[in-house]
Amino acid sequence: MLTRKSLPPGVPFLARLAIVVATPPVVVFVASRLLAVYHVGLPLWAWLVAGALSGPVALTARIWSKYRSFRRRADRAGAALPPALEGREIGNFDTLRGIIEAFKTGYPSDMFDYGFGDLPVHGVTVPQTDTFQYNVFWDMGIVTKDPNVVKAVLATDFPNFEKGEMFHQYTDSLFGTGVFNSDGDLWKFHRSMSRPFFKKERISHFEIFERHADLALSMIRERARSDAALNFQELIARFTLDSATEFLFGNCVHSLNAPLPHPHGEALFGAEVKADRTIKERFPEAFSTAQRLVAERPRIGWVWPIMEVFKSKTDEHMAVVDAFIEPLLQEALRKKDERVKAGETFDVKESQDDETLLDHLVKQTSDLQILHDETLNILLAGRDTTAAALTFGVYLLCQHPAVLARLRDEIGGHIGFSRRPTYDDIRDMKYLRAFLNETLRLYPSVPFDIRFAIKDATVPSPDGKPWFIPAKTPVVYSIFNMHRDPKYWGPTADQFDPDRFIDERLNQYLVPNPFIFLPFNAGPRICLGQQFAYNEMSFFIIRLLQNFSSMSLDLSAQPPSARPPPEWKECSGRKAVEEVHPKLHFTLYAEGGLWVKMREADNGIVP
Repeated sequence: MLTRKSLPPGVPFLARLAIVVATPPVVVFVASRLLAVYHVGLPLWAWLVAGALSGPVALTARIWSKYRSFRRRADRAGAALPPALEGREIGNFDTLRGIIEAFKTGYPSDMFDYGFGDLPVHGVTVPQTDTFQYNVFWDMGIVTKDPNVVKAVLATDFPNFEKGEMFHQYTDSLFGTGVFNSDGDLWKFHRSMSRPFFKKERISHFEIFERHADLALSMIRERARSDAALNFQELIARFTLDSATEFLFGNCVHSLNAPLPHPHGEALFGAEVKADRTIKERFPEAFSTAQRLVAERPRIGWVWPIMEVFKSKTDEHMAVVDAFIEPLLQEALRKKDERVKAGETFDVKESQDDETLLDHLVKQTSDLQILHDETLNILLAGRDTTAAALTFGVYLLCQHPAVLARLRDEIGGHIGFSRRPTYDDIRDMKYLRAFLNETLRLYPSVPFDIRFAIKDATVPSPDGKPWFIPAKTPVVYSIFNMHRDPKYWGPTADQFDPDRFIDERLNQYLVPNPFIFLPFNAGPRICLGQQFAYNEMSFFIIRLLQNFSSMSLDLSAQPPSARPPPEWKECSGRKAVEEVHPKLHFTLYAEGGLWVKMREADNGIVP
């Protein structure tokens, strides 16, 4: 049976905090007793004052000593600490409050635009910088959008940067020790287990995509014929979930079988929820909720366990996730045992087209927890990131009908409007790949990521004197900000233009500096499923545009609370022209869904 830590996160946190808080007064008390032995005493009021002040004095001394050590170590390394984003309140509590508020109601880049100097801070403009430090409750963090710094963290100095203990504390209740969440030898083990499965022969089989795409398209067609809007984000999340669960486990959750929600204002708003839903029916919502809860922890900072003193917020949702996954794992292990007892070799299975990732993994290990964590990690990567990219891809097609028409021309020229695409078809469609890349540039599925320095490090800076990163310091790199920066992408960086991945700008910007484009990460931890994701996205876009010739946003169907704030119109860049509200947990999504209307193509497939 799978086991999870039963101790709430807040209990060990408060225990450690109590020790830290109690130590200075205890030291004062012990000192008073020792001095009393030698008949050296102070008035009681003096000892009480000393005890009360001992905590703040010890904290101040610790902070002063820590930052003094940072500066001295930076000097010895011939480096400098990045400029700091300073708040006005003690412990920079206003900075933390701003981060939380930006995460809840702001634009994705708002959390970092202040530090990058792109927005005024408390009426004072911060000097333009691509790397800065922020200090919340006197703990330092580094934020960057500099591709040279990102390259050092992800590639050239890769062994010195890991997910880190703090990241594990945030995410262990969801990801366990899977490839997404592990470091060192454990990460190498997980990656070596999964890598062989993502070979060309496996990821070029489109039968799974075809089955689920047909059902999704029929649901779009039904809404189109009644001139009704549908939540494309909800639809595509179900498509990728059904495809991913069948691909991983050989057991689809059939989330596409449930009714789609209705637009805001209609009598039947939202799909009717049965009170007696099965575990399989409850799994998608539980998995998504667990992700959202875990993603909120880093925004709160190191004090997040205080919010979960009595129990982990993810417990009830992960119980549903585990109840769905565990029987599948047990069945896979049972079949493995039967084959071992029968004397069958595992090579027999390798040539079979219906092998799932779980079938592949049980060849490598019988550890139930490892199998659980690995499949869950890949399920997140295979479902949510692809769904996010397709959601914002359709959003952009609604805004740019000329791009949609050009894609349909390419589809007609390479495939036609009835035949299912093949791997070779997709490989040859240059404009389709450019469209997907441009979507991922403006709306990267994973907008931000984090690494922790194992030991002191230096990374490049624009003025030649490197930045110093102290050991155990988190480095947050903003892919979202970097992908939209004119310094790296030219004066049209904020504009949607797939041709930038085809014309002379490709050689001008991306080829000389490939680390400016990181939709699938980079370095040794680059996404194993990158080509699988491109295939799935390409397949669905092709099938969608074979069947539908135009699409438009229906903003009236959007819940009013989910629409972009009116004040965004006064901002610069894409924020001023957004018609939906991009938000994120681990991956990007449109708040309140993406409500669209589509029109069937005259030359589409007749169902």
